[in-house]
Amino acid sequence: MGVEAYPIDVEVDCLGGIGQMHIVGLPDAAVKESQERVRSAIRSCSFILPPAKKWVVNLAPADTRKEGPAFDLPIAAGILASTGLISREHLLSHWLVGELGLDGTVRPVYGVLPIAIKCRELGASGIIVPEDNAAEACLVEGLKVYPVSHLKQATLILDNPRNGNEKFSDPRKVFSESVTCQASLLDFRDVKGQRHPKRALQIAAAGRHNILLVGPPGSGKSMLAERLPGIMPPLEFQEALELTKLYSVAGLVDRSAGLVLERPFRAPHHSASAIGLIGGGRVPRPGEISLSHYGILFLDELTEFPRSHLDHLRQPLESSRVTISRATQTLTFPASFLFVGACNPCPCGYSGDHRLSCICSHGQARRYWSKISGPILDRIDIHITVPRLEEEELFDATEAESSEALRFRVMRAWEIQKARNIRNDGTGYCPNTQLSRQQIRRFCVLDSQSREILARAANQLCLSARAYDRVLRLARTIADLDGSEAIRSDHMAESVRLRSMTPVSGQYGYI
Repeated sequence: MGVEAYPIDVEVDCLGGIGQMHIVGLPDAAVKESQERVRSAIRSCSFILPPAKKWVVNLAPADTRKEGPAFDLPIAAGILASTGLISREHLLSHWLVGELGLDGTVRPVYGVLPIAIKCRELGASGIIVPEDNAAEACLVEGLKVYPVSHLKQATLILDNPRNGNEKFSDPRKVFSESVTCQASLLDFRDVKGQRHPKRALQIAAAGRHNILLVGPPGSGKSMLAERLPGIMPPLEFQEALELTKLYSVAGLVDRSAGLVLERPFRAPHHSASAIGLIGGGRVPRPGEISLSHYGILFLDELTEFPRSHLDHLRQPLESSRVTISRATQTLTFPASFLFVGACNPCPCGYSGDHRLSCICSHGQARRYWSKISGPILDRIDIHITVPRLEEEELFDATEAESSEALRFRVMRAWEIQKARNIRNDGTGYCPNTQLSRQQIRRFCVLDSQSREILARAANQLCLSARAYDRVLRLARTIADLDGSEAIRSDHMAESVRLRSMTPVSGQYGYI
């Protein structure tokens, strides 16, 4: 349910009848169809079910809807135990999950990591999982994991757990060895010119600040955004574990590694549905904003997305989570991501261009920007223009600064934040973009000159209270990149300038 698991008791009663199997407890179509898969799988193991019997399978609690094929394996084990074909001694102490093929093969299912975590919390002796899900289940420390590829193997383990090949791994060691090998193939040295946008992206990565790139077609907006993951700090173990839970529920985990090792970079097309972007559906699943948790959500051609879809981002951008309410349940998915938007300055794309003239009327330009509401723009910390490259920049053979150099400075700023920005509840640290009001008062102390710059900007740009705080947080990140404990006037000036460097910042009156 969401990213959390809960136990289902599979109860099987063997009665007199005509060989039928009835599954009760609000099963969906996939669960109801399991009776045919289970019957064929049992037959493939050379077990002979007694004739003239009927099996009633109850999935408790009965008022919770059951979905998916993960119940095949426990249903088969229950039927075999109810007829005395396997021992019941170890059945209650072991959890089972897996889909069965007609030949008895055990196929992988979604959400094994949250299930394994709940299995350990409730004190089970071990869990029997499909072989392809074993790496995922082994991420849970202190849990016995028995991978199986066939129903026959599962029955042997239930007769005696020593018959199984118990799998162990040290997830922290695997993570530390693997995460150091990750390297991005896309490098900022491939991007010619664009000194100011590169600086803005470095600041965005250092404090996890949302950023909007505005420029004419072909100026390099997408190219810059795609290289942003290369300067982000590597995932920490707890972040990777939380992210893997999300990807496990969505069925996107790499089964060989079992663990998400890189910060995600999600770039949905502007034709994506609201459910695909935010999450939900008949069986609520995480959407793109949750799949970009601890990573980057890149919306290219931002003004082509329906305004209603973009307005759904208001809550996640502010609270770092998305809540999906249904008649029978309310689910919350984490959504702490760095938002990157890219768009043209007008419908034709050449407003403000010094080479080509814009052919859009003022009304067309206003309608174009009206697709991005004021509240969304208010939540974006950095608004930067990506101009057309000049000829000398295009033919310049000088090698640009590499992602490695940019990442070094970003990492230094993150280390400062980790030591300073301790959360009030003691659960680790937070990036500068998530500083609370109390932390802003403690860590964003301004001198008289910086205060004057901010006051003048608040008046001229009509900053809201939220934007005022975001400018302070942005100045704090710039100071961290500079290695300065205090926020100086030049840091505040750059923070204000990054808030007002696009046409939307003043020309169309949205901020």
